Amino acid sequence: MTHLLKATGIKKSFQNGEEETLVLKGIDVTLDNGELTALVGQSGSGKSTLLSIVGLLLRPTSGELEIAGERVDQLSERKRALFRNERLGFVFQFHHLLPDFTALENVAFPAAAPAGGISREMRERAEELLGRVGLKDRINFPATRLSGGQKQRVAIARALMNKPDLIIADEPTGNLDRESAETVLELMREVNQEDGATFLICTHDPEIARQCKRRLTLEDGLLKADEVMEGTEK
Repeated sequence: MTHLLKATGIKKSFQNGEEETLVLKGIDVTLDNGELTALVGQSGSGKSTLLSIVGLLLRPTSGELEIAGERVDQLSERKRALFRNERLGFVFQFHHLLPDFTALENVAFPAAAPAGGISREMRERAEELLGRVGLKDRINFPATRLSGGQKQRVAIARALMNKPDLIIADEPTGNLDRESAETVLELMREVNQEDGATFLICTHDPEIARQCKRRLTLEDGLLKADEVMEGTEK
């Protein structure tokens, strides 16, 4: 069976002078298309490091990483950047919207930046996505005029712009009040169920973990548990 993501023996160490700290100690994990997976663990367990490696923001010290059938851990920096932009979507705790851009321009950015501008097709795609996340009436609003929950919904729409193979979410509700967090969670579940989009969500929020189909637990740089959540299907 071909997995969407296959990580084998992933280790990551950081050097500080003569001192070396081993953060990931050999992670083996796979994700299949359409999974909604939570990545959980205490602070310092290696969650953010693993997420950064899967997102091609960091290189592993050793091990192999395949995404959508392509070996990506040894790609050149240019090819990594292209793969990251074209094949991966990102939602961060702090939305990282461009403040001087409108909601539509922010959503279109992953496609428009390499093309040098927003085409009619890109505009139509961005408008469709903003309508889907409930922001049709905020299309031309600058990011600075949006609430925190609205900004995160724009971030989800942006992550979907290029129809990515995998959406990586790092504490996507960590900066939101409970009502806004529930709205964002429901939106991710809807996109997963209706589009078959694959999510890997790093979270400290037990409600997010509970509503995901699968939960990966890291402890001290190792994968300690891989569970299908009760009442869901992997």
